[in-house]
Amino acid sequence: MRTIMTESTTRNSTLQPGQFSAETLTNAPLGRIGTLEVRLANGSDEVASAQEIRYRVFHEELGARAQAAGLQDRRDADRFDDLCDHLLVIDNAIEGPVRHRIVGTYRLLRQDAALAAGGFYSSDEFEMEALVARHPTLQFLELGRSCVLPDYRSRRTIELLWQGIWAYVNRHGIGVMTGCASFFGTVPAAHAEALSFLAQNCRADGEWHVGAVPSRYHAMDLMPTEVVNARSALAAMPPLIKGYLRLGAKIGDGCVVDHDFGTTDVFIVLPVETISSRYINYYGADATRFAA
Repeated sequence: MRTIMTESTTRNSTLQPGQFSAETLTNAPLGRIGTLEVRLANGSDEVASAQEIRYRVFHEELGARAQAAGLQDRRDADRFDDLCDHLLVIDNAIEGPVRHRIVGTYRLLRQDAALAAGGFYSSDEFEMEALVARHPTLQFLELGRSCVLPDYRSRRTIELLWQGIWAYVNRHGIGVMTGCASFFGTVPAAHAEALSFLAQNCRADGEWHVGAVPSRYHAMDLMPTEVVNARSALAAMPPLIKGYLRLGAKIGDGCVVDHDFGTTDVFIVLPVETISSRYINYYGADATRFAA
């Protein structure tokens, strides 16, 4: 999950991996706030536009490494894109074609599509298959490749994205949301207090335990509990991670350094049944309407 943002009874899908829903084909929104709306990408041209937004943020703004094809096309793309749904934030106040009005994106990989791809994107960093195997009755959704253009990095945009995600979760009967969330930089010790707080207070245990793959494991518990200040630790965290924690998410064991993206990644585990009722009530009314 590469993320750049600030502030912070359902029916199962019968779609095959890579297919678009009927709602997608008619550009049906999954949420609206003011001039902004969120919906799924409709076809390959809009997916390409989402990849261009990702390239602008991850590679041009933040300096992530790009493959040769990505440099030529100016797109951030990988083998998972064709099997994912792509959530788009669109500003309808901007004139011109849709591709000029896309200001943010979030990639959604459902469990059935991940199986078709040979695994989840996060499996290169965290032992996700073991987690999924322990919960055979639940449908997993991996969230990733999220970014928003600088002028739209606001609480309103984040809330709209979550409204869209919650509608999608209801539409497809998702039981667990997962993915990587990132600290900037490749030195875990630079985030010692925040990582230690997560390890000491937010770790996913028991049936929800998931660890970093052994070859890439870096310890997170870097400071004694008595010297970790909760307020300063939370202040040092990326807003998206704080947002996940507010929803009730837990964190995997160990972090992973991603040199291609220049980040230190932690793993998010968010069972839908554990989401705070006040957040369900907050997002639920609109999300239920858009999920139908």
